[in-house]
Amino acid sequence: MDWWWQTLIGLGAALLLIWLLLVVALLVVKPERARLKEALRLLPDLVRLLRRLAGDRSLPRGVRVRLGLLLGYLAMPFDLIPDFVPVLGYADDAIIVTAVLRSTVRRAGLDAVRRHWPGSDDGFAALTRLTGLDR
Repeated sequence: MDWWWQTLIGLGAALLLIWLLLVVALLVVKPERARLKEALRLLPDLVRLLRRLAGDRSLPRGVRVRLGLLLGYLAMPFDLIPDFVPVLGYADDAIIVTAVLRSTVRRAGLDAVRRHWPGSDDGFAALTRLTGLDR
């Protein structure tokens, strides 16, 4: 067998293993249904926030690239875990968004996120509570 076939098969197996590990992690963590519903209500404001942060030239380039990649991921028509899978279907998106937002706050500061937040103060409070940014 050619080396490129072996590489392709190895890459496919690695991606499958990573996907399975993500599914297991989501099953273990399994977010509460109430928190997930609250997060879904914030989605329109969150997408606008991500777009505004990604376009802010005052933020470090790495942060903007990360946010742009996240927006691309959210726009993809397929998911790591399909949305029809109860609870876990939306949890993968919520976990990835939370990780990127925490990373953004570490690099750019909570003030940058607050400055670009398009929603209400209650929505921002819910966002910081859901993502653990208030700690």
